[in-house]
Amino acid sequence: MKEKILVVDDEEGIRLLYKEELEDEGLNVQLAASGEEALAKLEQDKFDLIVLDIKMPGMDGIEVLRRVKERWKNLPVILSTAYHHYKQEFGTWASDAYVVKSSDLKELKTTIKDILNTGRK
Repeated sequence: MKEKILVVDDEEGIRLLYKEELEDEGLNVQLAASGEEALAKLEQDKFDLIVLDIKMPGMDGIEVLRRVKERWKNLPVILSTAYHHYKQEFGTWASDAYVVKSSDLKELKTTIKDILNTGRK
């Protein structure tokens, strides 16, 4: 069965790019445009991993990460952001990985595969 991934990003172009690229890798990708929408989807469905933007209007990714780790402790979260400086913030340390956005999704794809494969051992 395909692993199910939730991509959370306020930018539609990023969501659609990630969906297309990750589905080409054989993953089942669901999308959320906000932190609130992501938490609602998590309540309704089971996911194997979350790719989460940090800088979003309303509830930012760091707050979503905190809530996810409180409720779904073992759910891996990859923070994906255009900003390098967030990696030093204490709130990001609970994530399983930190990937800087790029037009080349190789690092993100490799990180996803590594985390999903590690969880299956």
